[in-house]
Amino acid sequence: MATLVPRNILVTGSSRGIGLEMVKQLIRKPNHPETIFATCRNPEDPQAQELKNLAEKHQGLEVIPLDVCKPSSITEAAAKITGLLKGAGLNLLINNAGILNINSTLELAAPEDMLEVYKANVIGPMLVSQAFVPLLKKAAEKSPQKGMSCSKAAIVNVTSIAGSITSMFMWQSGQVISYRCSKAALNMLTKFQSLEYAKDEILCVPLHPGWLQTDIVGRQAPMTVEEGVQKILDTLFQLSEKDSGTFVDLEGKVLPW
Repeated sequence: MATLVPRNILVTGSSRGIGLEMVKQLIRKPNHPETIFATCRNPEDPQAQELKNLAEKHQGLEVIPLDVCKPSSITEAAAKITGLLKGAGLNLLINNAGILNINSTLELAAPEDMLEVYKANVIGPMLVSQAFVPLLKKAAEKSPQKGMSCSKAAIVNVTSIAGSITSMFMWQSGQVISYRCSKAALNMLTKFQSLEYAKDEILCVPLHPGWLQTDIVGRQAPMTVEEGVQKILDTLFQLSEKDSGTFVDLEGKVLPW
């Protein structure tokens, strides 16, 4: 089995749920990354206390304020992280931050809801990626590895099977119009990224993390966050250039668009 050993990783939305668990599991690996940049909207918020406690115990874990809905916040985070890298590149960007309005239905969805969710789930990952692509390109250029991998340079956009037009997963159980539309758009954005950055050998994939027991989707989900993130990281170990631009789930299975 290949080993995921990216030198520097950035995870957005790290104060809870999937993002927090990713940081926990990555920092505890025997061959953990040199630096993990864990971002959240407000590190001083009580909700981010667990993340801050983790950073106090583990060297190489940097908690950085970054609000994906505020371009100025993204610019400031990129400048700070560039400085902390001291000339090194960023190997892996995980765009995990996102929001969900469970009450968004075809009859009741409001323009404000659609715009808010689209801003967080599509525009945010787009702007974050734009800000950090120079560091990803630098990592790819400096890497002795052949081909593409998450150890070399990669953008992983955490999406959802709910955004699959073919699947229409659990449509009867919850329409969540704004969320579904935003994830379909995020899938398209990632496809664009895979085409544009292929020449730079930056791997780009939209990844469905599975239905996990997070605060957003509820505790009725069949899999814990811990189990799901372990599967996600195992899948990231295996991704290569053949996977760039494909829509995969937490076990690496290719999903319908």
